[in-house]
Amino acid sequence: MASPYIPNDPEEVRSQMLKSLGLSSVEELFVDIPEEVKLKRSLALPGPLSEVEVRKEVERILKKNRTVKELLCFLGAGVYRHYVPAAVDFVASRSEFLTSYTPYQAEVNQGMLQALFEYQSMICELTAMDVANSSMYDWASALGEAARMAARVTSRYEFVVPHYISPERYMVLRSYAEPAGIRIVEAPQDRETGRIDLERLKAIVSSKTAAVYIENPSYLGFVVDNADEVAEVVHDVGGLYVVGVDPTSLGVLKPPGDYGADIVIGEGQPLGNYMNFGGPLLGIFACRDDPRLVRQMPGRLIGVTTTVKDSDRGFCMVLQTREQHIRRERATSNICTNEALCALRAAVYMALLGKNGFKELGELIATLTNYAIKLTSEVKGVKAPLFKAFHFKEFTVNLDGAGLKVSDVNKELLKLEIQGGKDLSNEYPELGQTALYCVTEEHTEADLRRLQRSLKLIVEGSG
Repeated sequence: MASPYIPNDPEEVRSQMLKSLGLSSVEELFVDIPEEVKLKRSLALPGPLSEVEVRKEVERILKKNRTVKELLCFLGAGVYRHYVPAAVDFVASRSEFLTSYTPYQAEVNQGMLQALFEYQSMICELTAMDVANSSMYDWASALGEAARMAARVTSRYEFVVPHYISPERYMVLRSYAEPAGIRIVEAPQDRETGRIDLERLKAIVSSKTAAVYIENPSYLGFVVDNADEVAEVVHDVGGLYVVGVDPTSLGVLKPPGDYGADIVIGEGQPLGNYMNFGGPLLGIFACRDDPRLVRQMPGRLIGVTTTVKDSDRGFCMVLQTREQHIRRERATSNICTNEALCALRAAVYMALLGKNGFKELGELIATLTNYAIKLTSEVKGVKAPLFKAFHFKEFTVNLDGAGLKVSDVNKELLKLEIQGGKDLSNEYPELGQTALYCVTEEHTEADLRRLQRSLKLIVEGSG
């Protein structure tokens, strides 16, 4: 029986459509799909069920999920649990913002444009850069765009990245770089301290180097303390210096603009945005006030101006180099939308904290991080961290001395209502059985002591 809701379902209609296409069966439309990946049986779906029955079944399935509100969570590695002040939710939920998609009609969207202008201004102040856009999808897309921008500006096609980089960010970078003919080169890092090996870096960079990229703090939480020397190395060969940051660290760490960065990228999710099941996120992108750089920036720039009579202030989109608005061959980005609402939340968050609030936030996270390191390293057989460096928010915990696997310890922690750190044993096998733990201002001293007791119970067999 044909479906009353699908107009092309009757056999007669279907036959006419196939005949017009020169086909004899619907299956011929899918001949390019390999036979081995086709499902050659009916879907094993229960039913038919009533609405009440479906609702109960879906709720039963959803109950398998455990959230950070139920568990004591130490996962980070790209998405972080930070406290979001109630004022952020209030402002961002106002209808004039919540319903404002990307500001195509700039002149009728002054409120959102002003909010994005304020976001850009505060990102510049935080990173010590001159120009910031609004905005990118996430840190990974910002990294890919930074590589392509560096290649356009320098007409060079080698992009140097650190050894310890988020594998997920690295994969996105490759997706952006390879089609543009950009070769990714790895810069060695000291196995003891995490410092960039300057002598080996000097041997890598050349007149072909578009840029050198570092992450500070690194993916593994340690701070690269020779970041200023890296700037000298890359600038000596005429390349650009790209730095990736966690913005919550900039209340206690020197901003990249103060140690020679030309482009600063990062993840803005910690600034007033929830974890959102892994997205949407917010990519930070800023650069020096150099016309070569600004003209090649991806995304949108919002500026401030005055009316014709010079009597009123107004906000406008001053640069947007996407292929929809300029000639395709001159476009610098195919960013098709931005993260306007996430950027607005970040603007509200940064305005609420202010300069002193950021300093207090950074000091609190740094203090808790180092206290967590102290407590976990006191567990017999556990080494934390692996790198002799200052750590911020994240740190490595190695279990080789205990003869245990990270995956097994995490299973035992879950039984105690604790989500352990991210298992790095597949990402970086040379680090052995190592996990990446994350601590934010959401954790308390009692939380960290509970983690220590739980690890002792699992690793040492005593509480």
